[in-house]
Order: sequence, then C-alpha cells, then structure tokens
Amino acid sequence: MPVVTSRFLPPLFLRNGHMQTVLPAVLRRQYPIVFRRERLELGDGDFLDLDWAASGGDRLAILSHGLEGSSEDGSIRGMATRLQTLGWDVLAWNFRGCGQELNRLVRFYHSGETGDLGAVIALAAARYSQIALIGFSLGGNVTLKYLGEGACHPAVIAGIAVSVPVDLAASADAIDHRPSNLFYLRRFLGSLVPKVEAKALRFPLRLDASRSHQIRTLREFDDLYTAPIHGFRDAIEYWEKSSARQYLDRISVPTLLLNARDDPFLTPESFPYAVAEKNPHLFFEAPEWGGHVGFIDSVTNIRPWYESRSAEFLAILLLSLRQVEN
Repeated sequence: MPVVTSRFLPPLFLRNGHMQTVLPAVLRRQYPIVFRRERLELGDGDFLDLDWAASGGDRLAILSHGLEGSSEDGSIRGMATRLQTLGWDVLAWNFRGCGQELNRLVRFYHSGETGDLGAVIALAAARYSQIALIGFSLGGNVTLKYLGEGACHPAVIAGIAVSVPVDLAASADAIDHRPSNLFYLRRFLGSLVPKVEAKALRFPLRLDASRSHQIRTLREFDDLYTAPIHGFRDAIEYWEKSSARQYLDRISVPTLLLNARDDPFLTPESFPYAVAEKNPHLFFEAPEWGGHVGFIDSVTNIRPWYESRSAEFLAILLLSLRQVEN
C-alpha cells in the first residue's frame, strides 16, 4: 500500500519535465500569505530567520526550501497559503545564509544538515502539539533524513517531501553531465559561487576563493567548499553521509515522498519503490509527469497539484488520529 498510484494527470502540452520545472518561475501567482519574521539565535553564535504565519491554531507546518531558495520561493508561499486556509499555522524557515542577510559563521547550509531543523522544531514544539514537516528538493532531503535519523521530536506527526534527490551523488552527476541540465547548473553555480566569494572576504584566513572562477560543476563546488567547510573529506563523503536514501527505512511517522518520473534532476536511485514496499510509514508516489517542483496541471489556475495532494495527505492523517483518540 505505501507505493501509491498517482492521480496526477496534466494535459498533453504539460507532459514535459523541463516545461514543468520552468513554468512555476514564469507563471505569476498572488500569495495573500503574510509572514512575521523572528530570528532564532543558535548555540554556536549563528542565527536562523523564521517566517511565521500564525493565527493561534494548535497545529503547525514547518516548510523547508530547496537549494539556494528561501521563504520567498513560490513553492513555499503557495504551500503556506494553501495550508493556512485549511487551519494550519505555518513556519517557513531560511537555511543559514539564505535569508536577506548572510549568516555570521564560515559555515552555511548543506543537504544533510538536520541540526538546524531540529532547533527549529524544538522552538516550535514549545507552542504546538502537532507538527508536520514539508520539504522541497534539498529541503526534502533534509526533512527525510531528519525523520529517519532516530531522534524525531514527539510533536512531529507527519512528513511530506516533494521532488527530492534522496541519492545526492546520482543527482549531482545528472545535473553536472546531462546537457539538458546546463541551464539549471549555471543558475545554481551563479548563486553559490558569489556566496562563497562573499564569505571569503569576511573570513580571508579560513576560506580561499581564488579558484572559485574555475568551478564548472556541482561536484567541483562541493569538493572545494561544501565538504571542507562542513567537515567532510570531499564531495563523495559529503554526498554519502548526507543522502536521505539510507534513512528511509527508519522513518516511523506517516511520510509522503512525491517524485515525478520526468524530473530532470532525478535518477532511478531517487525512486525507492522497494523501501516503500517494506516501510508502512513511507508513502511513495511517482507520477509520470511533474518535473522538478512543478506538478502544474493548468496554466490558467496556477496551483501546483502537490499543494492539494499534500493537503489531502494531511487531512487523512488528522482524521485517522482523531479516530484513534476516540
């Protein structure tokens, strides 16, 4: 049962992974959501900027964005808007260095950093008894890894992860070497490299950006910067230790993983059918179409299908919890 047959069926002209991936950035939506910012000071001297949309409810969704994203992303604001209409309070947090202000330390964020998510959950759990974790792309990997590491906070009742490269090495290789992904690769590096160069100006004795202009792939970036900054030997060790794939069988709260089969960033390693068949808590859904954080089924009513699918998943879960309580 955990391997779910998907009902997502876009029209013929939207059955293209690249079109689905690019459309959300092209099609404009109105997001009535209003966030209130709070700064969470961390024990190591750094900080996280948290954006709240709260109305005094008793359940909260914590939203985690993707690579070089922020709480301003359309995927975050769209999901927040949808959930708020359904009675959920929302917390969208910005990874270190991804808010409006560069973080204080040399380190920033990476695909396997679950400690910061844990700090956000601990803060939220003091106010809410029921928390759902929702992550997109890199944020989905962080979410799934946190859920499977074995120290999940008891207030967390559900997880949802959309378009997740649960095998980081395979997906990095796909982005680096598939010719059709060159556009995305350049956009990622065009954001990551300047961020490292800005860090090097602040920490010249600890960070050398002299070779940053030579970087042409994600592997080179992770080898030169992500890995050594965060204590990994190289990109390979970083990817091996940070990939959520090895934690999926340990997830013990109801969790939906939604990956499109035409996602240009994903490879067969990110479609864990066998694990989902064995883990009753992991619901894996792999529509034939949807691209990367796309899932658009109409260009007139621009509401990605993953929003309604996530709302449905959470509604069924809440109903089952109420039945157990009664």
